[in-house]
Amino acid sequence: MIDIQHYGPWAVIAGGSEGVGAAFAEQLSEAGLNLVLIARKPEPLEVTADAARRNGVEVRTLAVDLLAPDALDRVRSITDDLDIGLLIFNAGAGAYASEFVAADLAKVQQTIDLNVRCQLALTHHFGAKMKDRGRGGVLLLGSISGYRGTTNISFYAAAKAFSRVFAEGLWLELAPHGVHVLELVPGAIRTPALGRLGLDLDQLGELAEPADVAREGLERLPHGPLWITTGHFETAQAHSGFPRGQLLLGGVEKASKLMESA
Repeated sequence: MIDIQHYGPWAVIAGGSEGVGAAFAEQLSEAGLNLVLIARKPEPLEVTADAARRNGVEVRTLAVDLLAPDALDRVRSITDDLDIGLLIFNAGAGAYASEFVAADLAKVQQTIDLNVRCQLALTHHFGAKMKDRGRGGVLLLGSISGYRGTTNISFYAAAKAFSRVFAEGLWLELAPHGVHVLELVPGAIRTPALGRLGLDLDQLGELAEPADVAREGLERLPHGPLWITTGHFETAQAHSGFPRGQLLLGGVEKASKLMESA
């Protein structure tokens, strides 16, 4: 499943307390990788850490807001003495939605900072170390929303589009050094973060399970730079076409019909 020699002995999961992050923690610990779990909320973080420890691995935790000015320093304080072979950046789930011109600009900036600036900072730090050691992996969580502009999450979708293109370039740069890069692009996932947006998960149709998404990501990591999870390739392909205006208006009409039938 996961090559411990290539990706071990330690993995860092940013956004590692619940949902897909917790699923990654479970599957990696079962494979024998030691973990550093990073998340804002200490309670779910420790629950996930305890579950991973029961698989016989070492686990370190750090409850920190990655938007804090000293976040990278705090991450380094618990990882600089470790041989990190895998970085999973799962932080940045959409937690704020609004029409852009009516939005709270500070919250918009936080969304972009978490999905772009924080992702770049951790990837830059750990990616350099992996390049030097000649092996490792970087797995970034994308979103199908990054393939098309969408009302009320225009800034989030744009940040996810950035992440996808960044991953492709990073894959080209690090592949000659034995470091694998993958942007994992799921559709909607049954996670607590999605529920916190105030959505009725039972009305959203078929949602992916976190364990399935994590499993696909780990299986495809050696074969980057991009993997769209099962059932969503056709959607991404359709959203990548032309003319753009027609595609965008068609998406709005489909979303309106879904809301009317809910």
